[in-house]
Amino acid sequence: MNRNLYVVMGVTGSGKSTVGVKLANALGVDFVEGDDYHPLENVKRMASGIPLTDDDRAGWLRALAMRIREANEAGKGLVITCSALKRSYRDILRAGAPELRFVFLNGSGELIAERLTGRRGHFMPASLLDSQIATLEAPAADEHALAYDITQPPQKIVDDLVTRAGG
Repeated sequence: MNRNLYVVMGVTGSGKSTVGVKLANALGVDFVEGDDYHPLENVKRMASGIPLTDDDRAGWLRALAMRIREANEAGKGLVITCSALKRSYRDILRAGAPELRFVFLNGSGELIAERLTGRRGHFMPASLLDSQIATLEAPAADEHALAYDITQPPQKIVDDLVTRAGG
């Protein structure tokens, strides 16, 4: 069983990339920015302020699940970022490796909106935050996700995850 397969999840602006890069570095595994797997059409939709539908996300989620499966079959760890807003999306990702762990970065809409006002160079506009919050289904207890309040410093979150991973 590969214990170092993680999806760092949450709405836009929750700190997925920051925590994900730090976690991958701490574990010595590959990091994948999930946004890089979006087809150009999805990026254009989001950049225009149009929320993605389940159909828009389907191919993207399958591509991420394939990347997770490849890492798992190769016996390699992986940290990937993905909003993973719905349980059905997480189920698609879990199909790539049943032991996949989700790290749920959760915080208030106000804090995340504040963070987004200072973010530069990302295609996802702050205007889509409300639609992501409305879509979000927090992981259920049976999903065994590791939930963290984003008011904690990213390094503290990563240190706890590394401790839990046994490294």
